[in-house]
Amino acid sequence: MLTEAKVIELLQSIEEPFLHKTLEELNAIEEVKIKEEKKHVSVKIGITKTGTAEQLQLQMKVVNLLKEAGAESVGIRFFELPHETIEKFRSTGEEGSQGLLSPGSKTTFIAIASGKGGVGKSTVSVNLAVSLARLGKRVGLVDADIYGFSVPDMMGITKRPAVRGEKIIPVERFGVKVISMGFFVEDNSPIIWRGPMLGKMLNSFFNEVEWGDLDYLLLDLPPGTGDVALDVHSMLPTCKEVIVTTPHPTAAFVAARAGAMALKTDHEILGVIENMSYFESKLTGEKEYVFGQGGGEKLAEELQTKVLGKLPLGQPDWNEEDFAPSVYHEDHKLGQIYKEIAGTIIESLN
Repeated sequence: MLTEAKVIELLQSIEEPFLHKTLEELNAIEEVKIKEEKKHVSVKIGITKTGTAEQLQLQMKVVNLLKEAGAESVGIRFFELPHETIEKFRSTGEEGSQGLLSPGSKTTFIAIASGKGGVGKSTVSVNLAVSLARLGKRVGLVDADIYGFSVPDMMGITKRPAVRGEKIIPVERFGVKVISMGFFVEDNSPIIWRGPMLGKMLNSFFNEVEWGDLDYLLLDLPPGTGDVALDVHSMLPTCKEVIVTTPHPTAAFVAARAGAMALKTDHEILGVIENMSYFESKLTGEKEYVFGQGGGEKLAEELQTKVLGKLPLGQPDWNEEDFAPSVYHEDHKLGQIYKEIAGTIIESLN
């Protein structure tokens, strides 16, 4: 039969997800009540931050543990731990954490942003991540365009992430660890979510994925300045940004909004990448400026940054045995340009 003492004994060794200390160490089990006739157990537990994905995980752990011990139903109330308790254990708790968002994390976050869709932002994200990996860096890529996920398809990824314990293992391709909403959706179904749900998914990508040690984590943001972009700006105050545009004046004008948002939230803009700069004929070598000229320079001037590189229109070489429709080979002309851009970014961050 379950008793209050038994319940406390079962729960006290559970680890609080933010401070990584046991509930006993944090004195976080405030109340235990048992209704024997209904075999109902109710508990009140302290946590660093309520209303989070971590709270939901802790709740499931507590419920499963108590039901295995004989409870037929479990009720849990959460409260936020006192500020003094959090501060006391924060330094030791977070130093031991390998989380990307912990203060001790040495991962550099780079968001790839654009003002509008169709400028090749995801293509840039994928090839920039692959190029950084080719230069010997440990790289992760988050497909944060939750409504318009495309990274798995672009990289030719056909398998899904594995789960180890409570962590999701990202899929690795071309030396890049990848996570995307596309891995969790069947048959290319549409995503019908509102803002708060998007934020929770993004938080899960940071905290529930076993990234290991990364030098860089790239985020392929949705175009514009919507909910996901706002969440990234609030979650990652030290994030760097690369703005993608085409040479067309209107594309540059719209991209300036994404850049302005980065500046207002104290994100450092590493530079501008001008995509689809021109088309070069294989026969004559003549360049056609299909979308005009000057958009990249105009945008860089407005954002007081530099043009990291200009990418011409060109299709990757496809290999049927190792199919990746958007990844350029290292010796491809565009692959070489991406590698030069990646080198420039590494140099600017050192």
